[in-house]
Amino acid sequence: MRPMDPSRIEGLRLVIEVAATLAFALSGLLEAARRKLDAVGACVVAFLAAFGGGTLRDLLLDQRPFFWVRHVEYVWAVLVLSVLAMIVLRARHLALTERAILIPDALGLGLFAAAGTDMALGLGHPPLIAVLMGVVTGVFGGVLRDVVCNEIPNAFRDHRPYAVVAFIGGWLYVGLERLAVGADWALVITVVAIAAVRLLALARQWTLPRWRV
Repeated sequence: MRPMDPSRIEGLRLVIEVAATLAFALSGLLEAARRKLDAVGACVVAFLAAFGGGTLRDLLLDQRPFFWVRHVEYVWAVLVLSVLAMIVLRARHLALTERAILIPDALGLGLFAAAGTDMALGLGHPPLIAVLMGVVTGVFGGVLRDVVCNEIPNAFRDHRPYAVVAFIGGWLYVGLERLAVGADWALVITVVAIAAVRLLALARQWTLPRWRV
């Protein structure tokens, strides 16, 4: 495949990354609203949802400074979103907002899974570890959000594929990278594939096998 225009792929990545970060932060704010947390609690939960997965990945891969320290504009964006949400959001808005963030959330899962996998591969880690880092990046912000809110993480109890989709998408990225498709096309294909499967799973109500005692 012909490589894409670097400025175009970087612009696309930036748009998806910002939308996904804000969607993840909003998922934290929705949970904080349901729990009726104060302003500090709401901001903490939003930050954990938006940055928790990437921070855990950077810790495990020994990367410094953390990605949100390098991109302080994301921190400002989440902070502003938190303040606005606490002013504007009311109980009647929660269900509508939750539906509205499904698409950016699915795109973000794809982007963060691909980014985490790519970072680990670039550091010389084996494919399995790289794919797991992609899953951590995409999923564990939500896990930390739910743990702080004293909930069993939604990724573990919802039964609809989320972490599994990120895991499969990570292997797709590894395969494309091995085929020398190019980092730009590999990113686009992986993001689209993960988002499409996640949204299809939601639309068709696909569920994973659950423990039966």
